[in-house]
Amino acid sequence: MKGKTIWITGASGGLGRDLALLAAEQEATVVLLGRDINKLKLVQDEIHGLGGNAFSYQLNIGNSNDICEITERIFLEIGNVDVLINNAGFGIFDKVEVAKMEEIKEMFAVNVIGLIALTQAVLPTMYKRNQGHIINIASQAGKLATPKSSVYSATKHAVLGFTNSLRMEVANTNINISAVNPGPIRTAFFEQADKEGTYVKNVDKWMLESKEVAKATIQLINKPKRELNLPRWMGIGTSIYHLMPGVFERIAGNKLNQK
Repeated sequence: MKGKTIWITGASGGLGRDLALLAAEQEATVVLLGRDINKLKLVQDEIHGLGGNAFSYQLNIGNSNDICEITERIFLEIGNVDVLINNAGFGIFDKVEVAKMEEIKEMFAVNVIGLIALTQAVLPTMYKRNQGHIINIASQAGKLATPKSSVYSATKHAVLGFTNSLRMEVANTNINISAVNPGPIRTAFFEQADKEGTYVKNVDKWMLESKEVAKATIQLINKPKRELNLPRWMGIGTSIYHLMPGVFERIAGNKLNQK
């Protein structure tokens, strides 16, 4: 990790913040990306307080023009990127018939289009150096869809499809591509996704701690693998679902309807 430059989107809080702190503790230079520059600066100050090295750049991942402008600036000011962690994303849990089209478009703009655009922006430098690692934070929702998360699940299915295809495209290089599929994480994500608090209440005992997810994700940098499923038992469950979806849905029944 020492000497590596790691870009992290959605770095102002939650999992992104924990990823940044852990990377900095291991002597990486961290580039913090997010919409709220003031919150990014707070994380940057935390890292500097620990003796680490971090830089903050305001970036609206849902705006392609922003991505082009900011990535060019970072390359000029910081240099190459060794690891990109595409962490930014959000969800809103609604049934399709009441979902707002504006929110649907924004979820795809941030969770999918922005992720692809930023990946596209860093790949040429990785190809040129024949090294690099892209880690996409997807979700178990991208492997097993559930009621009231149809749009959010669709965005994460797209992220996994993109990640798996990209991995094959760079197969003859030294560039690594990883997907991280966590279950629900105890972060502010659900303040927007689950405003009624129903889902959080129903799955509280299964909630992952952000620091543990961050730790497992950072370990991928030193020991790359194609996919990380957290918790492990949930990954096994989604594998069974793909083998026998009809049977799984019948057996799981209302257990899938936690939102």
